[in-house]
Amino acid sequence: MKLHPQVLALLEAAASSPLPTLDKVSPFVARRLYRERCARVMPKAPEAMTRLLVSPEGVALRAYRPMGTAQDRLPALVFFHGGGWSIGDLDTHDVLCRQFAIGARCAVFSVEYRLAPEAPFPAAVEDCLAATDFVLQQEDFLTIDASRVAVGGDSAGGNLAAVVAISLKEKIAFQLLIYPATDQRMATASLNRNGEGYLLTRRLMETFRGYYLPRREDLLDWRASPLLAKSLAGQPPAFLLTAGFDPLLDEGRAYAERLAHEGGEVAYRDYPDMVHGFIVMGGVLETANAAVADCCTALRREFDKVAA
Repeated sequence: MKLHPQVLALLEAAASSPLPTLDKVSPFVARRLYRERCARVMPKAPEAMTRLLVSPEGVALRAYRPMGTAQDRLPALVFFHGGGWSIGDLDTHDVLCRQFAIGARCAVFSVEYRLAPEAPFPAAVEDCLAATDFVLQQEDFLTIDASRVAVGGDSAGGNLAAVVAISLKEKIAFQLLIYPATDQRMATASLNRNGEGYLLTRRLMETFRGYYLPRREDLLDWRASPLLAKSLAGQPPAFLLTAGFDPLLDEGRAYAERLAHEGGEVAYRDYPDMVHGFIVMGGVLETANAAVADCCTALRREFDKVAA
């Protein structure tokens, strides 16, 4: 399989950029660079209803609803953005959350969890659990159906969504895992094969992991590496997608296989000519918009099952 021509053009543009890579600058500067890079590749933002919420623990969430649904009791997706647990924010994934809200006809709650290195593991886990619990407990205030609450995220956010799903498995209806990081040991064939030249590099992964997990003993904690959890039995249904030129390909696929092996309902989809991070790049990658549509279809299908 070859890279998609649109991905190849994106990689060539990135290689010719005079700006430093994210592992060569401070986290503060990396966040600015990542935000601006996301803005250049996002599709146009669709119109949706939005408001800012704050949980009792002080975690901020941006809430999205399709236009004209203020009085409708909708299913919900609690979403955790990617960015190596150290970059990314509500704005870098704003368009994606709008797309999910409209495409899956659901309420979306995007979580602004604390970032490393200022707040290392397990701060992000604690914030994501608190935010999800807030959504589950406030169905009347939020006008949602608490029996149809999904969790989801991309990359580091997919890692956090998997951890929340394990922790709250009896309360979560579905999990949407977009090229999730599931194993902090960094010992896969796909990392060796794709660890240089495809946007997410081994060096960058090591930098992010060092920020988030400064204590080596935490690498094997299942809340950091959900693939290492003792049991994945009883997990909510999942849609898990990967990218063929992604260093995280093998650990995402391994997580899907283990969910299925332990009795879970798993739909797995690989996008073989894509790179890590592609789903937010719908402004320049047609496949990104197709993947978003696939995610929305999976969400709608599962929400409809629960409603029935």
